[in-house]
Amino acid sequence: MIVARRDLRSVDILRRVPRSTQLQRDGCAACETIAGVTATEESPFLRACRREPVPYTPVWFMRQAGRSLPEYHKARGTLPLLKACARADVITQITLQPLRRYEVDAAILFSDIVVPLKALGMDIDIKPGVGPIIARPIRDQRDLARLRDLEPTDVPFVTEAVTALVAELGAKPLIGFAGGPFTLASYLIEGGPSKSHDRTKSLMYSDPVMWNALLGRLADIAISFLRVQIAAGASAVQLFDSWAGAVGPEDYRASVLPHSKRIFEAIADTGVPRIHFGVATGELLGMIGEAGADVVGVDWRVPLDEAVRRVEHGKALQGNLDPAILLAPWEVIERRAKDVLGRGRAAEGHVFNLGHGVLPDTNPDVLARLTDLVHEESARLPG
Repeated sequence: MIVARRDLRSVDILRRVPRSTQLQRDGCAACETIAGVTATEESPFLRACRREPVPYTPVWFMRQAGRSLPEYHKARGTLPLLKACARADVITQITLQPLRRYEVDAAILFSDIVVPLKALGMDIDIKPGVGPIIARPIRDQRDLARLRDLEPTDVPFVTEAVTALVAELGAKPLIGFAGGPFTLASYLIEGGPSKSHDRTKSLMYSDPVMWNALLGRLADIAISFLRVQIAAGASAVQLFDSWAGAVGPEDYRASVLPHSKRIFEAIADTGVPRIHFGVATGELLGMIGEAGADVVGVDWRVPLDEAVRRVEHGKALQGNLDPAILLAPWEVIERRAKDVLGRGRAAEGHVFNLGHGVLPDTNPDVLARLTDLVHEESARLPG
């Protein structure tokens, strides 16, 4: 089996690699390296996304940069979240923070899915403990005029931050991201977070013309936002359609899937791996795969070996330890993480992650220990 050797050049921002993990990597010294491939492209994360052989299961965590880290709160201070997301120096600093603690296989850009909407002039704020709040929700056709096309000049801070991060990260890949059409539409229609998404689904059912016009514009914005990040050097991208699980399979296929599919088709020419993730999407996993991503994110509700049966061939999987398990004793965490790794071996490619974002009360030391466990345990598993 051909296994690409990871570039082991030291990177100042990274914490010391545990000896056991380093030994596993040194053991790849005789493995074949593919000529003409950059060090970043040889990373285990990108190789797993492409369903290629890896020396160990790569790992990163959704929300690894942010609220669970004390240095994050110190860096932000009293700066509102969306202001922090509009400053390249703050984005860069916070994106790098977890990599000083954990030997994760990728960084993810510190940002928020509503950043492009804010950049377009939408009156949006993120209320602590609540989420995005929209001062003037979108309720009729006239409101659509407020959603113009996104230009790179609307988000220069993103280009600046991604460029700086890519230079700093060296061989470590950077993941960019955008919000999925349904999730952004829900915030815009409801005026903020919703448990039931009643207004959103009501519009979807009662006015399909406006619904498709709205999601079409949001898809255009997502495409532009992703292409800005890719052009600046992001090595992979993830579409977070977090609340798409609120609709049933028939409605998803008719009213959401076409817009997500267009996003993935529009960035296919870039060649970067594309990840698609939503919460409570167990019944939609097959269609999420159909949308065109290279990697299907799975939340904690569906075991990975079952997800393999629901997702079409030719896809890698990402996930899916329950974030709440990280609040349990280490013995529980270790057992459940090993179970995820074991089930993930049924997939054509597996990127270890949580089933959603890191919880605020998570001990960073636990994430560091979990990262090492995933690397060491997966490196021992038979090929």
